[in-house]
Amino acid sequence: MSYLMQSDEEVRRLKAQASASSYADRLRLTGLGPGQVALDAGCGPGIITAEMLDLVGPGGRVVAIEPLAEHLAAARALLAGRPNVELLQGALPDTKLPSDTFDYVWCQYVFEYLAEPRPALEELVRVARPGGKVVVADIDGVGLWNWPFPEDLQQESQKLLQALRDARFDLHAGRKMFHLFRKVGLADIRVHLSPFYVAAGPVDSRLHEDWVIRFRTLRPLAERAFGGAEPYDVFCRRFLALLDDPDTLKYAMVLTTEGVKR
Repeated sequence: MSYLMQSDEEVRRLKAQASASSYADRLRLTGLGPGQVALDAGCGPGIITAEMLDLVGPGGRVVAIEPLAEHLAAARALLAGRPNVELLQGALPDTKLPSDTFDYVWCQYVFEYLAEPRPALEELVRVARPGGKVVVADIDGVGLWNWPFPEDLQQESQKLLQALRDARFDLHAGRKMFHLFRKVGLADIRVHLSPFYVAAGPVDSRLHEDWVIRFRTLRPLAERAFGGAEPYDVFCRRFLALLDDPDTLKYAMVLTTEGVKR
């Protein structure tokens, strides 16, 4: 699995993003509870892994896998001294974990990077025990939902979105999970809609910086799509100004899909 957003700033960005809200309610809603053995597939810097540990409690255990050494190092530093957690370097679709092991399998913001999502989901199903829960959370159209949204800026945004699609990044991975869960035979499938962010007026400084880092990281890809550095810089300035506009609504959504292994 290649990670399109990798940069020297990415660990810091992901930490800030994950720390901006608690995931405990969504983890509980989708079935994580005390005493369970759980997997965090693609744990990043370990923020959600820590919340999973809190929920499974001393009688449970969490295994977290992450392909990138920098993110895994950050997770190990965050979780140092915490019992009942195992951090491993690994990636979908070949985790090398034992079959029929986990009561609860969580995977967030991974499928958007996968050119072939079905083998990855089949791997999550393989490692879940019969009757265990598989949960995938992913985005649906980040950066598209703004109003007012000037038509020419919308058109310019499509250049960046097309460049992401060309790089096999799926902006609509979240909406595709329900169909895929059906295809791999999961039962009792449910889908939950939650905000990735909502800003009625200016975004906060954390989200503004998140977009600055995104634009900086995507520069090599985006400059080709925009035909050079200058037009891309103009687009970035206009989009950031939109984010800071007190008269504009900005929002983005996450779809969390859960299913039970038969």
